[in-house]
Amino acid sequence: MKPSIPKGTRDFSPVEMVRRNFIFKTIREVFERYGYQPIETPAMENLTTLEGKYGEEGDKLLFRILNSGPIMENVKGQMVDVKLQDLTEKGLRYDLTVPFARYVVQHQNEITFPFKRYQIQPVWRADKPQKGRYREFYQCDADVIGSDSLLNEVELVQIICDVFFKLKIPVRILLNNRKIISGIAEAIGALDKMLDIAIAIDKYDKIGLDGVINELREKKFNDEQIKKIVEVAIMQTGEAGYGKYLKENINISKLNLLKNGLDISKSSLIQKGVTELEYIFESANNLGIKIYFDSTLARGLNYYTGTIFEVKANNVQIGSICGGGRYDDLAGIFGLPNVSGVGISFGIDRIFDVMNELNLFEKLNLSASTTKVLLAHFGEAERNYCIGVASQLRSAGINTEIYPDVTKKIAKQFDYANKKQIPFVIVVGGDEMKSGELALKNMASGEQTKMKVDDIIAKLK
Repeated sequence: MKPSIPKGTRDFSPVEMVRRNFIFKTIREVFERYGYQPIETPAMENLTTLEGKYGEEGDKLLFRILNSGPIMENVKGQMVDVKLQDLTEKGLRYDLTVPFARYVVQHQNEITFPFKRYQIQPVWRADKPQKGRYREFYQCDADVIGSDSLLNEVELVQIICDVFFKLKIPVRILLNNRKIISGIAEAIGALDKMLDIAIAIDKYDKIGLDGVINELREKKFNDEQIKKIVEVAIMQTGEAGYGKYLKENINISKLNLLKNGLDISKSSLIQKGVTELEYIFESANNLGIKIYFDSTLARGLNYYTGTIFEVKANNVQIGSICGGGRYDDLAGIFGLPNVSGVGISFGIDRIFDVMNELNLFEKLNLSASTTKVLLAHFGEAERNYCIGVASQLRSAGINTEIYPDVTKKIAKQFDYANKKQIPFVIVVGGDEMKSGELALKNMASGEQTKMKVDDIIAKLK
């Protein structure tokens, strides 16, 4: 059998894992600096938890898990009267937000609200694999639930800036508000089809203006409705308008685009959305943070109701590397109404790809080795002597390994250390065993000094 892995999944080497762990560590430290606490939820959830939360397209991407036990034996026996729920009632999580809402409701009596949590775990989507799009990937989420204060949105913008500043990734942060999109839908008499509008305009940067128009026609919008959507949500009837506005740091209150096809004063939803964005933009400006308004940003998930975020890396064509938004009643689906939340999600796999493409890891000088010192030796007696030395080093917090074989020449052991990027080697021979002074070699400089174990510990620490 030729070994392989499913399409849309990846193996990661030790070098790659050191780099990924650097990203995880950076994000985790920023989350905790803002008061977020860690939780985890199961890889699989009941389908009743997952279905209907991501829109029609999202539901199609759920990985469903076949049931086990007697029912499957009956199916194998070619029984025809079998229902879908008999075959599958669980699924792999699609994101971390819906499981988080389920967690909040289930553990509401143990939680202090507002509850600020972060979660770093893999998610799965039955998507078509392509550059930057995987079937298994990690998300790093930060959400605060139980507060409708816009301060939370401002802090999330700060978190985004802090993370990407530390990772040295130049990005642009894009914002819109679902209330504006709902207001557009309401104004054209299609409030019940708001999600169809959101999904269509959110694809603008991928399928262009003609693609958006065709998708809206497929969803049975008439020409007049499409004209209004295009005028307001895409700013111009040509693609030049999008680029013009996106490249500028826009003051929302001075925009004419929302008045281009609609009278803003007649839509309370649009007014509310614009007011919320004004507060966030003003706060960000006071902090010296540059963010951008993007009227085509919609994010297709069902549960967003307010401000929505998206982050794209400059000079890398890979899609968004962070996104999120405000959801006012996601917990209400599970029985805890009127509990608003807002959160963001960092896409680790795309961030990893961006940093590779921009050669950012090379500048960090990250070692692929978790070992600080290798104990090399000349024979079995010396190797056994190394066991006690290694124990002392490890007790002092120094990552240590012993070369296990006794048949390898010392040069081979040095070669092993170099290939694993182990920075120090302690050489143990007969004389070293008698004197207690061991030869410590710096593999980078070649410098070698004989020292007692306690002195070696002091030097390495």
